[in-house]
Amino acid sequence: MDLRFSEAQEILRKMVRDFLATECPKTLVRELEQSEKGYSPELWKKMAELGWMGLVIPEEYEGMGYTFQDLTILLEEAGRNILPGPLLTTVISTFPILEAGTEEQKKEFLPKIALGELIITTAQLEADGTFDASGIAVKATAKGEDFIINGTKLFVEMAHVADYIICVTRTKEGATEKGITLFIVDAKTPGVKCEVIPTIAADKLCEVRFDNVAVPKKNMLGKLDEGWPLVETMMRKGAIAKSAESVGAMQTCVEMTVAYCKERVQYERPIGAFQALQHIMANMWTSMETSRYLLYEAAWMESEGQPCAKEASFAKAYTNEAYRDVSQWAIRLHGGIATSYDHDIPLYYRRSKAADTAFGSTDFHRELAAQQIGLK
Repeated sequence: MDLRFSEAQEILRKMVRDFLATECPKTLVRELEQSEKGYSPELWKKMAELGWMGLVIPEEYEGMGYTFQDLTILLEEAGRNILPGPLLTTVISTFPILEAGTEEQKKEFLPKIALGELIITTAQLEADGTFDASGIAVKATAKGEDFIINGTKLFVEMAHVADYIICVTRTKEGATEKGITLFIVDAKTPGVKCEVIPTIAADKLCEVRFDNVAVPKKNMLGKLDEGWPLVETMMRKGAIAKSAESVGAMQTCVEMTVAYCKERVQYERPIGAFQALQHIMANMWTSMETSRYLLYEAAWMESEGQPCAKEASFAKAYTNEAYRDVSQWAIRLHGGIATSYDHDIPLYYRRSKAADTAFGSTDFHRELAAQQIGLK
């Protein structure tokens, strides 16, 4: 296993970093937090021209045909700079279409996603907040040539601007994995109602209500009652992808804190000269690099098609806590200035809270890891 990046991957990293530094300054991040949409259509168009949304989509569907590992490089840089918008949810939502979509579905959706013409998200979580199949209660009932969907989904990322929503539904009674079906739902279908939920990260998570929403059978993803493996795939890939964002964010927290501690003078010495603070920054760096290793291992295995459910859960569970701790220490070492809305560090701290629940919480992935190593 070689986790070193190729020359092409290093070029990709530099291109993404330079682009975001120029096109997405923190002033824009703050503006988008307060905006209704939560993302910039102009920036989205520029990203599409660079091929970001179609990075892992095959060239035959207007994509770039890159690997999943390449995607994590892009997302690490997005997290490093804090890129608001539906990039992550859109690229992760393409995987069930790639894996189980019909040729008609692929031709209809993938080119539009790759060209930035279509935003898509996934609706999975519900009121009980569990990530396993027992938490799916939204029902889809067959009626003629359609399925009728009823129920409420929570914490659906960027649903208020999405063109389509992949809805995880129950099509057979019983809280088991057998009986889960995925549907591609047009967000403008009558009966679909969306409301943005206020969150600490201002990341535009939504409550989506489905009230007798009719979805054509041709919009079913995969086979009837056999959709749970697709959910597991999204959860696994999403966990790795979100870990990449978190690792990038930790990198900025560490860099900013080290730079500040070199400049901030107290008792006629830079505060970075004090051993106690040096130890804290050493721990921050260690947590960041440990997270990075776990991420790169999982991303490489996913790209190579190797089973990596265990490694994905290791990465997500550890990175969740590491990001929280690193951002907390960044605030403490910056002192009172870091409690100001105008400072950049709080942007990362608030997002560390949100990152914990995306694609599986810390506790959820610890449970999965325990199962994978034979403890349950």
